[in-house]
Amino acid sequence: MPLEGLRFTLEVDGLAETATAVVSFTLYQSLSTPFLLRVDIASDRSGLTAVSFLEKNATLTIWQGNTPLRYLHGIITGMESGENNRWQMNYTLTLSPPLWRAGLRQNFRIFQQQDIQAISSTLLTENGVTDWVPSFYESHPAREFCVQYGETDLAFLTRLWAEEGIFYFDWLHPTGPEQKLVLCDDVAGVSTLGAMPFNPGTREVSRECISEFRYEATVSPSSVQSQDYTFKVPDWPGYYGHKADSLNGQLSQYEIFDYPGRFKDESHGQNFTRYKTEGWRNGAETAACVSNSPKLWPGKRFTLTGHPSPTLNREWQVTGCVLKGEQPQAQHGSQGEGTTLSNAFDVIPADRTWRTSPLSKPSVDGPQSAVVTGPAGEEIFCDEYGRVRLKFLWDRYQDGTENSSCWIRVSQAWAGAGFGNLAIPRVGQEVIVDFLNGDPDQPIVMGRTYHEDNRSPGDLPGTKTQMTIRSKTYKGGGFNELRFEDATDNEQVYIHAQKNMDTEVLNSRTTDVKVDHTETIGNNQSITIGLGQTVKVGKENAGGHDQTITVAHDRSITVRNDQTLKVKNDRMMSISHDDGLYVANDRKVTVEGKQAHKTSGDHISLVEGSHSLEVKGDLARKVAGALGIKAREAVVLESSGSITLKVGGSFVVIHPGGVDITGPKINLNSGGSPGTPVQTQRPAVLKTLPDDNNKNAEQNDNEDRGTSDKSVCQECLKKAQEAAAAFVPRR
Repeated sequence: MPLEGLRFTLEVDGLAETATAVVSFTLYQSLSTPFLLRVDIASDRSGLTAVSFLEKNATLTIWQGNTPLRYLHGIITGMESGENNRWQMNYTLTLSPPLWRAGLRQNFRIFQQQDIQAISSTLLTENGVTDWVPSFYESHPAREFCVQYGETDLAFLTRLWAEEGIFYFDWLHPTGPEQKLVLCDDVAGVSTLGAMPFNPGTREVSRECISEFRYEATVSPSSVQSQDYTFKVPDWPGYYGHKADSLNGQLSQYEIFDYPGRFKDESHGQNFTRYKTEGWRNGAETAACVSNSPKLWPGKRFTLTGHPSPTLNREWQVTGCVLKGEQPQAQHGSQGEGTTLSNAFDVIPADRTWRTSPLSKPSVDGPQSAVVTGPAGEEIFCDEYGRVRLKFLWDRYQDGTENSSCWIRVSQAWAGAGFGNLAIPRVGQEVIVDFLNGDPDQPIVMGRTYHEDNRSPGDLPGTKTQMTIRSKTYKGGGFNELRFEDATDNEQVYIHAQKNMDTEVLNSRTTDVKVDHTETIGNNQSITIGLGQTVKVGKENAGGHDQTITVAHDRSITVRNDQTLKVKNDRMMSISHDDGLYVANDRKVTVEGKQAHKTSGDHISLVEGSHSLEVKGDLARKVAGALGIKAREAVVLESSGSITLKVGGSFVVIHPGGVDITGPKINLNSGGSPGTPVQTQRPAVLKTLPDDNNKNAEQNDNEDRGTSDKSVCQECLKKAQEAAAAFVPRR
């Protein structure tokens, strides 16, 4: 049922109206799809080329008399030249909205901590879409990490909009050429035209109406169940479901289970599941219609009236249309009919929101290389989960700082609750990144690799037999290392500690060295043994049984109880300076064989008690100087044989038979003198060494012996001053 007084015009930047007379056009429009307008024109200019059309702004206007019914603005994205009938040249032009340009740009790009409106704004602006408006009724939280992975800008935006339950359409001003892209997430954002009558007649009319309305209902998925996982809350069920509201009598068993659901929190989980349900059912209840009105396009609602089926006289929303116009009289010499316009469009009930069917997400084919990043001057940059930040090799937008990516998890060789393996990749290192479920939004570091500027420890291939674990000092040049050498006959386990090395064994430790054991300690060594210690060197009848201890300076041994030393062969001790021995109680020395003493200096002995000497053989003493014996009591010399005192040729012999005195001259009570006194010497008093655990006992011992606390064993050679006279007989 065509309208009266229709005509079509096309304005193209830089061309006169006579150069673009509209012969026919076909306009394809659908929700969440850039429109496509193909216009056949007849031009009085035969020399027009691609330069005359491509990327030029163009506006199609549908008129009824002098009243514009509709404008459609776009850019010319294609042209074809047709036949020339001597008066006019035929051209076919393709028009698309500015958003169409986004389909020509493919990219790899990361968006961090941005919501859908911010991401949309960036890409729409870059593609020259300046006239757009969000019409959001739902909450759209920011996404932590969102990757455009090898998708065109248009495909990426369309996918994100579908995930967020957003559809888009072109809003056209009712009385002017103004046109905007509208992003909408609820049917409330779709404008209404009011009532549209149903008129199945075929005659030409002056008002807009619907001539065909074919209702259709189909069985569709009845519910969606989605599940996902987040490592921050590992026991979170992450399970959400949504059932369709109106099933029109169909069974409810047609469930879609979706994993992973592409959400990490409750807000996204609930909404995404509902959006998917509505997307799967966007064709469950539709109607295919025909109208003469050019105003019925996606983004419009209307109320059907006058239909013989009362249930259909309700509000509907347009989801797609094909608008066709014929104006054959624009062609010179045409004998065709007058101008006609038909609109075949699809609708769904307006009590629900149309959503895009769930779209597939690009999948990463395999692992990739990336470089660990961090702040300037930092070598290790991670969070409390051991996650790092990366710069992907395909990322052209980030500068390789701590903002190059979100925090990305790092796989470890072993991960338990408080135990396992932990090695944080360092800033600047190349890592191998995989993606969970192939999802570019979920990278995870699976390994590390060397490259030309980041070589491995050792010098390959010469060190190919070595397996090495080597760390690097944080902001320094040192390292810790554990190395295994597997070269034949040179096998080795090497451990290097850059500074301290601590070993803790909660029970027993056994070390078995089959050949030699060498330890070199550059400074001090301290060994604390809680109970006993046994050291065994070699076997009695085998070679290599000696033990050698060399102490460059002092050596101190403290035994707090008994000490037993057993030497089965010889014992030699050489002391280059003094030797002191302090025995707090008794001392016993037993020599089974011969005992020899040699003193190069003085030999001083002090016996504070009795001194008993028993010689079962002969006793010989030879004194190169004087011999003095002094006793405070009696001196008794007893012999079973005789006692002889001899000086030169004079002597006295005492024997059982009497006393013999022989000499050149014998003086009684005359001549001679009592002799010259000979002084005795007393050794210094030796003292016990300090006992760290019994300092008070040492102090008491000093007081008991009448000595000062300042006396130490190194003073044991001081001579005691005590004069004593010894009797020497006169000659």
